[in-house]
Amino acid sequence: MLRSTVRAAFGSFKSHRRTWLRTDTTSHFPAEPSVAGRTLLPTLDHVQRCFSSSKSTKANVSKAKKADGKKFKSKGGDPGSAGAEDGEFGSAGGDDLDAARARRLAEDEMNPSLDVGPNGRPLFTSIATLSELSPKDACSYFKFNEATLRGVLPEGLPSGMVEEFKESMRPALLVRKSFLALRDNFRRIVDPPMWPSDSKGSKIRKQIVLDGPVKCGKSIALAMLVHWARDEGWLVLYAPKGRDWTHGGYFYKNPHTGFWDTPLQAENVLKDFVKFNESRLRELPCQISDPIPLGEGTGVGFMKGADTMLIPEGSTLFDLMQMGIQTTHAAVGVVVRLRKELSLVKDIPVLIAIDQYNNWFTFSEYEEPVTPRSCRPIHARELTMVNAFRSMMHDDMMVGAFSHSTAVGKLRKDLPDVPLDARLSLPRYSLEEAESVCHYYLRLLPWPDRICWT
Repeated sequence: MLRSTVRAAFGSFKSHRRTWLRTDTTSHFPAEPSVAGRTLLPTLDHVQRCFSSSKSTKANVSKAKKADGKKFKSKGGDPGSAGAEDGEFGSAGGDDLDAARARRLAEDEMNPSLDVGPNGRPLFTSIATLSELSPKDACSYFKFNEATLRGVLPEGLPSGMVEEFKESMRPALLVRKSFLALRDNFRRIVDPPMWPSDSKGSKIRKQIVLDGPVKCGKSIALAMLVHWARDEGWLVLYAPKGRDWTHGGYFYKNPHTGFWDTPLQAENVLKDFVKFNESRLRELPCQISDPIPLGEGTGVGFMKGADTMLIPEGSTLFDLMQMGIQTTHAAVGVVVRLRKELSLVKDIPVLIAIDQYNNWFTFSEYEEPVTPRSCRPIHARELTMVNAFRSMMHDDMMVGAFSHSTAVGKLRKDLPDVPLDARLSLPRYSLEEAESVCHYYLRLLPWPDRICWT
């Protein structure tokens, strides 16, 4: 990943030379290579050799230390632990080379003079929340507290975010203009500006489908949007793995609806929704009092002597969630009812955020027997839960992100049940963003492989 990042951005540096990082005598960087007093710009091969040298050195150290089996662990724990603190994000490798890098990065955190990015501006923003970020913070890095981050996103972090933290040994992400535009789009919906919007400005959209090239940051942008919305007090249903709605578990055909129920997935969705939103759900009353239809339970068939479950008078949305969690026969029906209830909530903003949204427009993992020797693949739209949540033809705020890591083939531009103007293509790194990324990752190079450019 580091090599591909430098390769993608290096061409821009040949025509745009910048002052890079350390100039003080205490710097970890070696002196710039020069000829007759002129500083030279290193070649791409030199940069790649730095990474190759880093990897080979790492391998040699690992072999030398294999006998005693020493493992490095950062102060806050391993990268997956909820107790890691800012500046102490260790790598998963755990060898001595990573330990040295982590210690050096921790030392850098204590020296504000080393916080230097492109054009001498700070590499890290001093802003403490995603809500306070402004366009002037674009192309800088925002530091997260990992324990807080996992608390706000208990459903799970995107794999790209976890990988970024692991390789950079720090829980920080680049503030991109595309994320700021996405955040401000929904901010203007809930809190319109006092002045009339510029007719030349971007159109405000309540429904958005995030699309774009592979690894352009769609899942990370969606997770950061959910983080921001929850910080603002919104009620957010976040599904970081939409593919799980169409794969695995039990599936049954509901004779009353003609759709296929997946009770195990329904129970997981309800549990995830309650994790962060419990306090809000306890305050919101159920606005639909109709009984919940019952289906087949997880591996136990239909409930004997009952087709529906009554909702007690005065029940809250939290009580509704518990009905589906505690009674497997009601799980799918509760998820469908939840979708309807979310459309009726007016006291607080509601956002539905679905990652891997493209998996809802192709065939699921399930098959229906047609003859003793053949089966018919079941499309995602035939699943009860997907059918309830997939459509964007409504007035609710909803964001779906395509995931190329779970690619299902190229989808047509005019997706069913999605507005024609809903697609928003996220770009790859711009020149300014690539500069910040290279500054950020070159700090991880082992001395003396670090490079100082002018």
